[in-house]
Amino acid sequence: MTMALGPAQASDFSEPWKNTDRALVIDAYEYNSIDWAELATDKRIVGFINKASDGMPPPYFCFGAETETRLCKTLWKRHAVAQELFQTRKVVAKALGLKWGAYHLARPGNPVGQANNFINFAKPGPDDLLALDIEDDDPTKWMSLEDAEEFVRHVHRRIGRFPVLYTNGKTAKHIADNKYKYRLLSRLPLWYARYKPDIGVHFPMGNWQGYALWQFSAKANCGRFRCPYRVAGTPNDIDVNVAPMDAAALRAQWPFGGLIDVQPVYLASIPVPLSREAGLAGNAITYATVAAPPTFAEITAAFSARWTKFRSSFQLPFVKAAPRLPRGVAEYVAWTRKEKRSASASEAAPAASDPVSTASTEFDRGLR
Repeated sequence: MTMALGPAQASDFSEPWKNTDRALVIDAYEYNSIDWAELATDKRIVGFINKASDGMPPPYFCFGAETETRLCKTLWKRHAVAQELFQTRKVVAKALGLKWGAYHLARPGNPVGQANNFINFAKPGPDDLLALDIEDDDPTKWMSLEDAEEFVRHVHRRIGRFPVLYTNGKTAKHIADNKYKYRLLSRLPLWYARYKPDIGVHFPMGNWQGYALWQFSAKANCGRFRCPYRVAGTPNDIDVNVAPMDAAALRAQWPFGGLIDVQPVYLASIPVPLSREAGLAGNAITYATVAAPPTFAEITAAFSARWTKFRSSFQLPFVKAAPRLPRGVAEYVAWTRKEKRSASASEAAPAASDPVSTASTEFDRGLR
C-alpha cells in the first residue's frame, strides 16, 4: 500500500498559509480551550487532530503507601477525563464537518504496549487520521526511533494502515539521512514541525519530497501581538498546520494511512569532463548515461557466485591414499609373498593381453 506525495511546489515551502487556497488543520491537547462556534467560521479549517494517549496507560489497580496510591488514582482520573474529552471533541468536530485525527505522544519503552494503548484510547474509525508524535531524537525522554519502527508496525498489524509521523526538523533529517535503517519511518507521510517562514533549504529531502502537513504556528512563534495565523475561537498557543493542497484534495487524501513511494538514489546521468579550453570556449556540457542500480535478485546472484568461488579456493585437491606399509615380521612375509604372486601372474599372462603384440609377432615367436 503506497501513496504518491509528489514534489512540493516552491510556494509550499515559503509561507504557504498566505495562499488562501491552502487547507488548514488544527491540532490540540486537553488543556486547549476551543470555542467550536467561532472555530466553524473559518472555512479554511478542514481537520482537527486531538491528542489521544500519552505513553503507557496508568495502572488500573493502585497499591503502595498512601502517597503512591493517591498519585496513582490521580493519574487514572486524568486519563479517564482526557479520554472522555477526546470522544466529546470527536463528536463535535465531525458534526461540524471537520475531518478527525488523533496523535500519540511517544515515550520511552514498550512500543507494542504504547501502540495498543493508542488504538484502545482513540478507537479510530476508517476515516480517522492517526499520528505518532516523536518530539525529539532523545531516547531518554522520547521513544527511540528503533522502537518507533515497531510501534508503526504494530499499528499496521492491528488496523491495516500506517500512522502519519509528526516530528521536528532535526529528527526528520536524521531519519531521511538513514532511510535504509528506518525503512518504515522514512516512508510515513510527514507531519513537519518547524516554525520558520521559509523551509526550502531546511526540508529533509529523501523519500520525502514534500510534507503532508506543516505545523507552522504554535506557542513558540505566536503571541499576543504577532502570530503567523490566528484561528477564531482558539487561544494563542493553539497549533496550526497547513497542507500543500486545497481543501478538496486534503479531504480526498485524508486519513493518509499508506507508505509513500521510495525515491531513486542514483544519478540518471553524469557530466563528461571538459578541458579548460573547451570550457572557456563556452562548449556545452554533455552527459553520459548511468546504468540503473542492480536489483536485489542480481545482487544476491552475484554474491552467491563469488562466495562459491571463494569457498572452493580453500578445498584441497583429491590425493589417492598411499598404501599401508606392513607392520611386524608376519605381515611383512605375507606382503612379500603377495607381491611375488602378483608379479608371477603378470609374467604368465598370455601375449594376447599385451597391447603392443601383433599377429606377425605371434607367428615369429611360434617359429622360434
